[in-house]
Amino acid sequence: MDNVAACTNVLFEIAEAMDAAAYDILESLLEHAALVDGLSGSVLAEGGAAAVAHFRSIVKVHPDGTWRTKHVTTNPIVAVNDDEATIRSMYTVFQQTERLPLQTIIAGRYHDTLRRIDGTWRLVERRYFADLTGDLSDHLTFDL
Repeated sequence: MDNVAACTNVLFEIAEAMDAAAYDILESLLEHAALVDGLSGSVLAEGGAAAVAHFRSIVKVHPDGTWRTKHVTTNPIVAVNDDEATIRSMYTVFQQTERLPLQTIIAGRYHDTLRRIDGTWRLVERRYFADLTGDLSDHLTFDL
């Protein structure tokens, strides 16, 4: 697999783990990552365990054990330079719950930095930008 595809797959694996609330997988995928608020620059979490604790504190888990979401990551613009890569992409999150019909709840951008660590591409920084928001009441534990 080429570097661009390998880096892009990291984004898709993270989205898949988030939708499943697969915290063990998320912890591993985010082991080297800092999660950063794109607007303020505030670091929200550093490392896999801190990232999982952050998600557990702000995201609602539904009776089926998931977030009841589908994170769709699109339009990746990938630049690879030796053992470091940057990816700018867009995300759209859909959600359906017992209370709410299927709908878009948020859309925005990720600015990601990946590094090849021990031969594997790993996320080392994700900057989140929330550009458009809908009804997040069944997703987050706070008002965005």
